[in-house]
Amino acid sequence: QVQLVESGGGLVQPGGSLRLSCAASGSIVRPNTMGWYRQAPGKQREMVASMTSGGTTNYADSVKGRFSISRDNAKNTVYLQMNSLKPEDTAVYYCNHRSYATYWGKGTLVTVAS
Repeated sequence: QVQLVESGGGLVQPGGSLRLSCAASGSIVRPNTMGWYRQAPGKQREMVASMTSGGTTNYADSVKGRFSISRDNAKNTVYLQMNSLKPEDTAVYYCNHRSYATYWGKGTLVTVAS
C-alpha cells in the first residue's frame, strides 16, 4: 500500500501561481511514476503532468509552458508548480502514484477566480 497526502491548493487570481505537493509513504518501490490529475465539475478526470523516478516528464498540452512537475526521490515527494493560472484550471487536483499498483490521493481544490 502507498499513501499519498496532497497540500498546497487554494484560491488564486487569474495569472497567479500555486505550488502543489504530494508526499508518498508506505510500500514504495522503484521504478515508479508520480503525477497529477485534475477533475473539474462535470468533466472527466484528466492527466495534468507526470514524472518517472528516472526523470522523464509528460504534460497535458493545456498546461505546457505554464506548469512544471518535479520530484524529490529521497523524500518520495512530487511537486507541481503552476504559473499563469487560468479560470479553466479550476479543479480538484489528485496526486497519483503508479508502480506495482495505482494509488490516488484524496485531492486538493484549486480555484482560479477574481
